[in-house]
Amino acid sequence: MARFKPRLATRALILHEDRLLLVNAYPGARLGLWCAPGGGCEAGQSLPENLAREVHEETGLTIAVGPPVLVNEFHDPETGFHQIDLFFRCTLTSGDLDDAWLDPEGVVTERRFFSRRELAAGHVRFKPDSLPDAAWGAAAALYDPLEVILK
Repeated sequence: MARFKPRLATRALILHEDRLLLVNAYPGARLGLWCAPGGGCEAGQSLPENLAREVHEETGLTIAVGPPVLVNEFHDPETGFHQIDLFFRCTLTSGDLDDAWLDPEGVVTERRFFSRRELAAGHVRFKPDSLPDAAWGAAAALYDPLEVILK
């Protein structure tokens, strides 16, 4: 079985007009699974910088990144793949969803805002299960921004 170091990713919880932005989780919308926009972190960029970049790549939207609200982990026991997602409450600062927008990595092909009622109805397949509570909840975690190491 292959073993991986955990992959770190950031995800945006963007509420607009009381609706949560979600994107397809796999290329070509395979599995019909939806998730919050975001993706893998690059070394040397802060978590908010990574998140703003990923959201723009996937959606064409510009955001302001707020506080973290959820840490979620998932893994594939067969391959050893392990990912840690850090979810941040975000605010849309500019842009509109455009079906013609192309994700440069070709993963995100669908993007849509969902109401809490739509997510609760069980007709929308999304992960993690705690997504609605994190998006519409009031609690926030503490976060110390990226700092240069002291030598």
